[in-house]
Amino acid sequence: MSENNDSDDIDWGPATGVGSMPGGDAREAARTVSGSFEDFVHLTELPARGPGADMVGRTLGLLVEVYARVEPSGWRVGDRPGRDTRRSHAWLREDLDALEEYTQGYTGVLKVQVVGPWTLAAALELRGGEAALGDAGACRDLAASLAEGLRGHLADVRRRVPGARVVLQLDEPSLTAVLRGRVRTASGYRTHRAVDRQVVEGALRDVLAAHDGPAVVHSCAPDVPFALLRRAGAAAVSFDFGLLTERDEEAIGEAVEGGTRLFAGVVPSIDAALSDPAGSVMGVRTLWRRLGLNPGSLADSLVITPTCGLAGASPAYARRALAHCVKAAKSLADNPE
Repeated sequence: MSENNDSDDIDWGPATGVGSMPGGDAREAARTVSGSFEDFVHLTELPARGPGADMVGRTLGLLVEVYARVEPSGWRVGDRPGRDTRRSHAWLREDLDALEEYTQGYTGVLKVQVVGPWTLAAALELRGGEAALGDAGACRDLAASLAEGLRGHLADVRRRVPGARVVLQLDEPSLTAVLRGRVRTASGYRTHRAVDRQVVEGALRDVLAAHDGPAVVHSCAPDVPFALLRRAGAAAVSFDFGLLTERDEEAIGEAVEGGTRLFAGVVPSIDAALSDPAGSVMGVRTLWRRLGLNPGSLADSLVITPTCGLAGASPAYARRALAHCVKAAKSLADNPE
């Protein structure tokens, strides 16, 4: 078993955020996250600042010897690092500086999010305007460049917060569409061919191997391929709990019994009335009973999160949502039945 998939040596916190936060103040976002979670903070993303602060642009800025620029249609491969690349680097430095400021002496888990190789391939246009997804060689190059860039990024994070246990999160919202051939071409009239599952799994494994600790793969889309992600080396899978169907239940049960941690998104990621904390995790308790799993394993198997990133929420709601995740996780631990 790869080291990535060994989650037994990490004391996962009971709750955390997905990644993005509202607004454009990096220090305020870092202060909110560090103040909300005692033992599972994350590096915040603030896409409201514009291109380069969005999750795709931020990750493109990490690539080695692959450069991109903003076009009206989105991000496109460029010949050299330009203004958009420099802006991406500047936003990331600002976020890392804020994280470092608010995690002095921190010894818990620290999660760092980047876009995974397949969502990146679906989002990045080649010079002709089509997604890199349609070019197998480009997909391989992207995954290799991402893995190399990640090694440097994670080393920087460890230098800045030396007491933390770093967890890597790959954001793969387009993964199911890639597997099922649902990513549209530039014309919009057809779709890219489905990518072979072994090829998808291999690229994910190679990127996850760039991190010498536990990793989680996040997708807020329906039909998350739990088994594939586990085989690729994910120690945890993060998903929107409200999108689960009966088809997912067998894979969920196998994941729990196999020691995979589940990041259950149960708190709305946009402004909404929040139920009592126990009500937020009622569906989780019900699923556990239906699967015949030991209720006592709930707290050890789950991390409670919002359903997705909080970039679309108001700042006040984002603070409430993170606090609610902590309360919901405590409710689950105190009363698993």
